Amino acid sequence: MFVGDSMTIGSAGDFTWRYRMWQHLNATCAGRYRIVGPRHTLHDPTENTAASTAYADPGFPDEARRHLAGWGEGWLHMAPLIADAVRGHRADTLLVSLGLIDLGFYTNAEQTAENVRHFVAQARRAAPHIRAVLMPVIPNIRASADPAFGTECTRFNELLAKTVADLSTPASPLLLSSEPEGWETDRATYDGTHPSEHGEHLLAGAFAQAMHQGWGVGGRYTAGTPAGAVAAP
Repeated sequence: MFVGDSMTIGSAGDFTWRYRMWQHLNATCAGRYRIVGPRHTLHDPTENTAASTAYADPGFPDEARRHLAGWGEGWLHMAPLIADAVRGHRADTLLVSLGLIDLGFYTNAEQTAENVRHFVAQARRAAPHIRAVLMPVIPNIRASADPAFGTECTRFNELLAKTVADLSTPASPLLLSSEPEGWETDRATYDGTHPSEHGEHLLAGAFAQAMHQGWGVGGRYTAGTPAGAVAAP
């Protein structure tokens, strides 16, 4: 199950990094995985709702579009939803990219880290053996322009690493993904925050590398990798 904010749900006309991961899983785990989740649409900027089905590839099958992601939603919003989503859709692995919206509008680094702990506890309440890959906050253009916000992003990532180390268990392992290698805001995003096609590949590649290195899931990220992107070894 993909869990995330606007960078994960995507906007009308996007491929999304979820699509790139679907391609990767088809290439490396065909027939041995399912993508699950209670939602399947994109953000519609014209209506400001999560109602668009206008993926860049109309052939992206509905069952692979599943997710738990929302425009403007963060750890604060997903923690109360995750138990029902995991239980209802029988998720056993979570790929989570959250935090930027929390730090930008709702909570400071320490409060956001507490919401991570609440999220993990709720997920485990629904599925005691759940495993998860957590993506650090990727600084956006605001982090460069606003030093205080940039400091909060750095502080949260430090706390996230500690949280993953504290909470990971053999029965319910947590992995901290590396920040996508080669992430440059002007190339990896189309507006300073949301991933371009290049950025989508970098995000998917970072998650794929974590799963492959940590759990032996999948393999080298190569599916559709654009020139200049770094494939997972």
